[in-house]
Amino acid sequence: MRILGLDSSGLVASVAVVEAETAGEAIIAEYTVNYKKTHSQTLLPMLDEVAKMIELDLNTLDAIAVAGGPGSFTGLRIGSATAKGLGLALKKPLIHVPTLEGLAYNMCGTDKIVCPIMDARRGQVYTGIYEFDGKDLVILEDQTAVGIEELGQRLHEYDREIIFLGDGVPVFASVLKERIMAGRRIAFAPAHMNRQRAASVAALGSRYYREGRIEPAAEHRPDYLRVSQAERERKEKLGHDKI
Repeated sequence: MRILGLDSSGLVASVAVVEAETAGEAIIAEYTVNYKKTHSQTLLPMLDEVAKMIELDLNTLDAIAVAGGPGSFTGLRIGSATAKGLGLALKKPLIHVPTLEGLAYNMCGTDKIVCPIMDARRGQVYTGIYEFDGKDLVILEDQTAVGIEELGQRLHEYDREIIFLGDGVPVFASVLKERIMAGRRIAFAPAHMNRQRAASVAALGSRYYREGRIEPAAEHRPDYLRVSQAERERKEKLGHDKI
């Protein structure tokens, strides 16, 4: 089984190809960029480069796994449009991998509670709470948008070490260590594991594929979890205009 993974849900653009074998998933190729270019400039050229390097015939793919949100509204639209276009052209199904589940899968096999956090602005994070049963991801609390203080309250219910990862860590690490999680055993993922990786999306996607969790490309929709900043500003402006 061969799965293409795509993730453009955050600052990182990432493409990977994973082959599922009897012993587990093997990463055939991964191309990840965390730089100042828009994903519309990078994602398809990255895929093209990966395909050339490993002599990949896209028709041999079984499915396309895509980070389905939450995350950057623009990034999610680019990833979704790319995955849908490929799926329709190749007649391949899509695997919708929730962004926070893909992030959490970076820590596959850990005995810690895993808490990915993505900066959602206004003091909020996109987050979920997970653990692993061997290589199986277990959802303790599903992904949501929540204030960092409320997240801290939820995490205090778990009497185990907690590891944080994601682009929310640089924003909230100090307040987590010094106040919200003070006195608790916490850790932060190392640099090579603390951002979105298409390899994790594809590897987790291969498991979801075996479980039958696929969808036609035409039916794929990202999970935004909340309205965009532009829509919030529009509603605020309309509200002011009525006063």
